[in-house]
Amino acid sequence: MRHNKKINHLGRTASHRAAMLANMACSLIKHKRIFTTTVKAKALRKYVEPIINKSKTDTTHSRRIVFSSLQNKYAVTELFQEIAQKIADRPGGYTRIIKTGNRLGDNAAMCFIELVDYNENMLKEQTVKKTKTRRSRKKATGEESAPVAATLAEVPEAEEVAVEVIEEEKAAE
Repeated sequence: MRHNKKINHLGRTASHRAAMLANMACSLIKHKRIFTTTVKAKALRKYVEPIINKSKTDTTHSRRIVFSSLQNKYAVTELFQEIAQKIADRPGGYTRIIKTGNRLGDNAAMCFIELVDYNENMLKEQTVKKTKTRRSRKKATGEESAPVAATLAEVPEAEEVAVEVIEEEKAAE
């Protein structure tokens, strides 16, 4: 049984696995998105998310801890200067895994792993989407009439018209 065996060893020795994950983490930090197998991406997520979380506090101690994991000063610099500022208000979940299908040669499951705040396509879709909420009829009409009154109130003679529109909506209910 596999009790308390959370780490996927990926068929490698400990030193090979540590070096591979450090290299993949540096590539992810530099390029913001890498293409790899799903199993490696899941292992990389567990490796890189605590490192990104450390970059939120820009102290000498946290830089040394991150450098001991990555062993690449350019990746550490980019992590603390650019990425840390973008993810400052995010409480966690800095990476996203997008499955792409199977590899032709050995049918291994492949995917992209990317930093969440750097995919412009996904960010555009989030701004366009509307949140679905349940609202009663009275509350929805009241919320719609308030912005109309606010925009009409900016024009001096439109205040009287806005009051009339609001009164007509109340009468229609």
